[in-house]
Parts: sequence; structure tokens; C-alpha cells
Amino acid sequence: MKRSLIFLLCLFCYIPLAYGQFAIDMGDQGSSAVNDTTVQAKESFKLRTYFTALAGKDTLKIGRMFSGALILPGYSQAYNRQYWKIPVIYAGMGAGIYMGCHFNKKYLDTEDDSYVLYRNLCYAGAGLFYWSSLLDGVVNFKYDKPVLPARATLYSALLPGLGQMYNGDYWKLPIIYGGLIACGYFWQYNGLQYRRYKIMYNHATAKPSEYDGWMSPDNIKWYRDTFRRYRDYSIIATLLVYALNIIDANVFAHFKDFDVSDDLTLRIEPGLIPGNSYASAVLPGAGIQLRLTF
Repeated sequence: MKRSLIFLLCLFCYIPLAYGQFAIDMGDQGSSAVNDTTVQAKESFKLRTYFTALAGKDTLKIGRMFSGALILPGYSQAYNRQYWKIPVIYAGMGAGIYMGCHFNKKYLDTEDDSYVLYRNLCYAGAGLFYWSSLLDGVVNFKYDKPVLPARATLYSALLPGLGQMYNGDYWKLPIIYGGLIACGYFWQYNGLQYRRYKIMYNHATAKPSEYDGWMSPDNIKWYRDTFRRYRDYSIIATLLVYALNIIDANVFAHFKDFDVSDDLTLRIEPGLIPGNSYASAVLPGAGIQLRLTF
């Protein structure tokens, strides 16, 4: 179980960081410039760009904006120039955390289980405000084309199936949620059975004289280990469905600009070959160029 939780944590941490590094946005002013025949190398990203972008001096890709909002809630709203949303986000998160701590203190003082529910709801509300700030930043990111693959990817990372809706692939929603529901059911069922046989095994081994069950401790141990293994498989299956949902949204968003016409032509025409700027002569040369459309 510990290994599965570590894998889950690593996956959730890796996805936003990876897209903060590699997300593609053709609308940003960050592509390398071409001057005659010399290609200028793209400058490396600097941490201070996060701050200069807020002042309007630089632009960010959607993945980098998202990574900034992960660390500092409200960053994407400031980048999108929607400053009025920042107090709402922090007020909601602060109220949820404060009330959660309040009910947790009440629970510790009185040991009343009803305060546990209130505490958890307050913490969940604070998390919902944080999640909403991330989603709102992705939704309001300005882009000059109908479909942005990085946006579809982040949509599905924040809410499975949302990237498919963004791409117009609504028929995939039952498949995604059917897979998640099935994996969640087996996750819960195997977890319950594991805990059941774990308690039985502890009782059979701790107090063998008082144990009067029909199963031997060895049999109970076998069922305990089996259901624990099945539970771990269910967790891995859930992560795979979630990851495939993200990959599918990204891939099919790229296909929106893919030319699928039946035009298949080969053009042969004269052309000029640019001269080498590093050589002594930079005069272009004559040649033939081939253009294949498929």
C-alpha cells in the first residue's frame, strides 16, 4: 500500500511539472526567431520570468502558468488579469482551513465523531477552492486558435473527461468514467476484504486460545495477502485509466490540426538554395525542390 501511495503522489506531482516544462503553445512569444539563414537559439527559461509575466513584460505558456498556480494559488488569475478573483480564492481557502482547524480542536476536546465530518467537509471545501482556481486559470488562458493541446491535457488532468469534451469527443466519456467506476469498485471491495482478513488474522494469532473460527491462520493469511495484492492492482488500474485519459486528450487535440484530406500530390519545381552564411560567398544556388502533400 505504501508503494502504491508513493507512486500515486509521484504521478500527481510529475504531470503538472512535466507540462510546465514541455507544454506547447504556438501563441506565445517564446519561439526561436529566424534571421535570414541563421537560426537563433531559444533562450532558456528563467525563474524571474514568472514575475516579469505578471507585469506584462513576458508571456508564459499555459503549462508554465499552471505550474506557477500550483505553487501560488491565484497566480493564473493575476496572469490572466482577473485580479478580482484572487480575494475570493483566498477567502474561500482561508475560511475552509480555519473552520477545519476549529472543528478538529472541538473533536480533540470532546471526542465527538460528528466533528470529524464537519472538519473533513471544511478541508474539502478549501481544497475545492484551490482546485477551482487551477481550472479557472486554464479556462481563461488566452489563445488564438480553437484547440490548444496543452489546455486539453490540463483539463483531463484536473477533471477526467473534460479534455475529451473540449476536443468534442463526447462518446469517450462513458468509457472513461466506466473504467474509473469499475476500478474504484474493485479498489473498495478488495480493500474491505483485506481489512477483514487482516483483523481475523491478528485475532487468530494474538489470542489463539480464544479463536474458534473454521479457517486456519495460514488460510486467513493467504486470503489477506491475496486481497491486499488485488487492492494494489486496482489502484494501479485506476492510475492507468487516469493517465490514458490525459494522453488521449493530448493526442486527439493535436489531431485537430492534422490534415486528413485526400490530396496526395508531388510537385517538382525549380528553387533557390540559400548560401552558407559562414562561407566566404553567400550567393544562393539554383536547384530543384520536391513538395510532397499527403
